Amino acid sequence: MLERAKQALVKAGLEPEWEAVFDANSYGFRPGRSCHDAIAAILNHIRYKPKFVLDADIKGCFDNINQEALLKKLHTYSAMRQLVKAWLKAGVLEGVEFSPTEAGTPQGGVVSPLLANIALHGLEETASNAYRKKQEKPVLIRYADDFLILHPEKEVLNEATKAVTAWLENMGLILSPKKTRITHTLTPYEGNVGFDFLGFTVRQFPVGKTNTGKDSKGRSLGFKTLIKPSKEAVKEHTAETKKRIRQLRGAPQEKLIRELNPVIRGWANYYRTVVSARVYSECDNILYYQLVSWAKWRHPYKSMEWIMDKYWRPIENRKWVFSTPEEMTIRRQ
Repeated sequence: MLERAKQALVKAGLEPEWEAVFDANSYGFRPGRSCHDAIAAILNHIRYKPKFVLDADIKGCFDNINQEALLKKLHTYSAMRQLVKAWLKAGVLEGVEFSPTEAGTPQGGVVSPLLANIALHGLEETASNAYRKKQEKPVLIRYADDFLILHPEKEVLNEATKAVTAWLENMGLILSPKKTRITHTLTPYEGNVGFDFLGFTVRQFPVGKTNTGKDSKGRSLGFKTLIKPSKEAVKEHTAETKKRIRQLRGAPQEKLIRELNPVIRGWANYYRTVVSARVYSECDNILYYQLVSWAKWRHPYKSMEWIMDKYWRPIENRKWVFSTPEEMTIRRQ
C-alpha cells in the first residue's frame, strides 16, 4: 500500500508535464480521453478520402519495453529516477516463485499506464515525418499499444511503417506479425477491406447518389463511411450473456434480470455513438432465445404458452417483455 501511494504521488508529479507534450492522437490511459475519441479521430481522417491503413499491434508491449531507454526518456531528477527504476526492477512473486523483471513495465500499478505512454511518446511524430514535400502527411492514431497509420498512398504508408518499426526497435519492441496487416477502407486489398479497432468495425462502401457521403463543399464522394460494432465484439457479448444465464439457471427471475441489465447497459452505451440499431436488434433476438432456453430448462414439462405467460408481459407499448409481475424488466439493447 505504501508503494502504491508513492506511485500515486509520482504520477501526480509527472503526468501534468507529460500531458502537455504527449502526441495529439494518443488516446489510451489519458485523462479526458477515451476509445470514442480515437474512433472520432479515425472518422475525421477518412470521411472525405479513402485510405490505406496499417492496422498494427506491438508484440508484448508492456513486457518488453527497454527500461534503460524509458528511464533516460523521463528526464527527471535523480531521486525520482531511482524510485521509478526500483519499481521497474522489483520483479514478480507468484506464490513462492520469484521472476526478475529486466524488461517491461509493471502491469496493474498506479503509474504503469503513464510509464507506457511515456515509452511510446514520439511514435506519432516518427510516422508523420515519413513523407516527401507536397505529399500528405501520414497520420498515426494510437490507443495504448494498438495503433493505426493512415495514408491514401501505399508507398508512403510503407515508408511510415519502416520508420515506426525502426523507432520501436530502439525501445526494445517489435510489431506482432499475426496482428499487423495492411488494408484499405474502401477497396479490397489482399482480400481485406476495412479494419477493426477497439471493438469497432470501420469500413467505407461504394453507394449511389442517394446515399453517398459529401465533402465539405457538398460534392458527392461516391462512398459512405460506416462504423459499427465488430463481429468479434458481438460474439463476445452474446457469449457473456449466455454464460451468465447458464450460471443462473436455478436463480429466480429477479436475480437474473439484476445480473444481465448492467452487462447489456454497459455494452449498449459503449456502441450507442455509432451505427448500431441493426446490431442491437440482432442481439435482442439472440438474448430472447437464450432466455427461452433458460425458462424451458426450469419448466421442462410446461407448454410454451404457459412459459410465455409466466415470464413475458406486455409493458409500455411493447408486446412481449421479459419481466416480473412487479414490472422489473430486462433492458433492451
